[in-house]
Amino acid sequence: MQTNDIYSYRDGLAPEDAQASVMLIALGGFVDAGHTQRLLVEHILSRHDHEVIASFDVDGLIDYRSRRPMLTFESDRYTSYAAPSLELHRVYDLDGTPFLMLTGVEPDYQWEKVVAAVQRIGDELGVTLTVLAHGIPMGVPHTRPIGVTAHATDPSLTGGAQSPFGKVMVPGSLEGLIELRLGKAGKDAIGYSVHVPHYLAQMPMPQASVVALDRIAGATGLRIDRRELAQAAAQAEAGLREELSGREDVAEVVAALEQQYDAYAGAQERRSLPAAEVETDLPTADEIAAEAEAFLRTLDEE
Repeated sequence: MQTNDIYSYRDGLAPEDAQASVMLIALGGFVDAGHTQRLLVEHILSRHDHEVIASFDVDGLIDYRSRRPMLTFESDRYTSYAAPSLELHRVYDLDGTPFLMLTGVEPDYQWEKVVAAVQRIGDELGVTLTVLAHGIPMGVPHTRPIGVTAHATDPSLTGGAQSPFGKVMVPGSLEGLIELRLGKAGKDAIGYSVHVPHYLAQMPMPQASVVALDRIAGATGLRIDRRELAQAAAQAEAGLREELSGREDVAEVVAALEQQYDAYAGAQERRSLPAAEVETDLPTADEIAAEAEAFLRTLDEE
């Protein structure tokens, strides 16, 4: 077994026999609105052949008391333990092309050490492109196309896509740090932050996962099965329409967000016009957030 002090390859595996040019990273970090990343990872592992080729020693990386793993207790004894893991899978797409996927718990400790290990694994296994994707809550309506903010170590990787953000401070994540450090090292990495309506952020939203999958496939050339996930997305969309129909409180929130979305989209199309020419009488962000929070509370009660 080839090892270092933080990860080890599977017994009998030689890195030269596990080469792949693409690595997906999905560590369930600080935010994943709509369970976008989780649903994507579960779909890929359920629909494609894969094998675990390396694992990290999570005992030195996890704060068990802040995220307690589950024990199963039956009658008068403990019967199982859901141990946390951080594993590297070698997955095969529909054409048999291999790619890597690092998935599991986001470590609490030793981030720089984990980042260095991920970079080392990439070098050992011939990775030339690292890809990340997750969902972020946004003030957008579910009745409009799902947007994506692409970010990369090299602007050319995003194809010149426009971002709705300026300079902002965000809570740190290991995935974000990996992308940053790869950029400093001159490596290619691209991430996709899928825009999930903030009033649906706590609910599974396979529609967002389909968007993430399609972006990943487009960036990498991998052929990833999307049929089952697309079917789940269509069912979720139909269920959402039925659940929200007749809800006047929801209709008001959605209508306000539609106004805001359409005004922004129109402004993007008329970027040469002064900002004053595209202003509309829209509710403030605080007003929309308050309506959204009230809506989420009603979902919890139901």
